[in-house]
Amino acid sequence: MRTNQESTGVATFGAGCFWCVEAVFLELEGVAKVISGYTGGKNKNPTYREVCSGETEHAEVVQILYDPDKVSYEDLLQVFFKTHDPTTLNKQGADVGTQYRSVIYYHSTEQKKLAEKYKKELNESGTFEKPIVTEISAATEFYPAEFYHQNYYNLNPEQGYCNMVIMPKLDKFKQVFPNLLKKKYN
Repeated sequence: MRTNQESTGVATFGAGCFWCVEAVFLELEGVAKVISGYTGGKNKNPTYREVCSGETEHAEVVQILYDPDKVSYEDLLQVFFKTHDPTTLNKQGADVGTQYRSVIYYHSTEQKKLAEKYKKELNESGTFEKPIVTEISAATEFYPAEFYHQNYYNLNPEQGYCNMVIMPKLDKFKQVFPNLLKKKYN
């Protein structure tokens, strides 16, 4: 029998603005919590303003707490790669800068192997016209973003960015991954 700690997986992904990434992963069955934050940089306890300057070297990321019995790390990787453009360096849509890089921060040797394998398979399959530039690095200190960045889409659905950027991404995600959605959609 597994303990609570053993039954919770942790994944950390950067795929542009963390509001978009958070909104997608919150819809997955088996995902208990998604925390927007920063990692991969040199400053301790960075602020949003500091990270946006591009000088701290942090990426905007989400840390996903999930139940591996309900959603696999491989499923998370599939959603990660299909819900952003992993072929653009330091850019997603209108968001430009190293803080918006495509990155997987692995928490175990197994996660590293799975991420590298999936990235290689995607590159070899020709799924994308250009090579994938997604960085795969060991997880470093994670700093949760300020409270007003957490659960942003759900708390601000009428905000312009949510309507024009996040909502279309969520609609596409729900069409592509109906089998992975939380039960409320089934």
